[in-house]
Amino acid sequence: MTLTKRIIPCIDVDLDDDGNAAVYTGVNFEDLEYTGDPVELAKKYNEAGADEFVFLDITASAEGRETMLETVSAVADECFIPLTVGGGIRTKADIKETLRAGADKVSINTGALERPELVEEGAEAFGSQCIVISVDARRRYDEAGEYYAEVDGESCWFECTVKGGREGTDIDVVEWAREAADRGAGELFVNSIDADGTKDGYDIPLTKAVCDNVPTPVIASSGCGSPAHMEEVFTEANADAALAASIFHFEEYSVDEVKRYLDEQGIPMRI
Repeated sequence: MTLTKRIIPCIDVDLDDDGNAAVYTGVNFEDLEYTGDPVELAKKYNEAGADEFVFLDITASAEGRETMLETVSAVADECFIPLTVGGGIRTKADIKETLRAGADKVSINTGALERPELVEEGAEAFGSQCIVISVDARRRYDEAGEYYAEVDGESCWFECTVKGGREGTDIDVVEWAREAADRGAGELFVNSIDADGTKDGYDIPLTKAVCDNVPTPVIASSGCGSPAHMEEVFTEANADAALAASIFHFEEYSVDEVKRYLDEQGIPMRI
C-alpha cells in the first residue's frame, strides 16, 4: 500500500513590539516581515484541507524563554488536524506542557542537540509519534563533515545549527539525523537555511541525503515556490511530507490547488 504524501502549512511565530504573538515570513532566517495572526491562519489552513499544521516559535530558543503556550492553546482550538509545535522545548516537562496545551507533536532542535537524551526521554514518556526532531541545516564547503553531497559542482556537507540558525555546532546533519532516529524520534523536520524564503525550490541534496540515510519519515522544509517544487522533493528526494509557508500565506496557491496538481502528476494525495 502506497502511503499518501502530506502537505503541511507552517507559521513562524514571534512576539511583536506590543508582546503579542504574530506570524512572520523572512529569507534565510532573516529580514522578517509581519504576515498575520496565528489563530486566524490556523483556522484558515484547517478549513483549506491541509494534512497537518506546524507552529514554530522562532525566537524562544535564542531568547531562552518558554514557548508561548497560551497562543498554542488558542491555535489548537481552531485546528482539527495534527498540530506540531516547536520552539524553546528543552525538557520532558516542556514536552508535556506543550502537548497539554493542544499540540499533537513537538518539534525539538536546540534542546535535543544540547542534550540528546531528551529524544529518548520524550519518546519513552509520550511515544515516538510525538517527537519530531528539527534540523536547521546550512551548507559548509570544508573538510569537517561526515556526509558529502555534490551541489553545483562543489562538494559540501550540511551543518546543524541552533538558536534559530544563529549558531553553528560542527555537527553533521546526516549523522545527527541517524542518531535521533536511533534514539526514538518519530519524524525528522529538515529545514534549509540556504533555501529558506527564496522560493527557488527545496534543498534537494540536503533532503535526499537525510532520506537516503534514515528510515524515519522526513518533512522537507524551506524554499518552496510552487507545486512543481513539491513534486520535485517527493520524486527526487523521496520526502514524506512537504512544508510551505509564504506560497500559502500570500495566497499564491491554495492547498487544494497544490494537492490536485500533485495528484495529476501521479503522487498519492489525500484530497
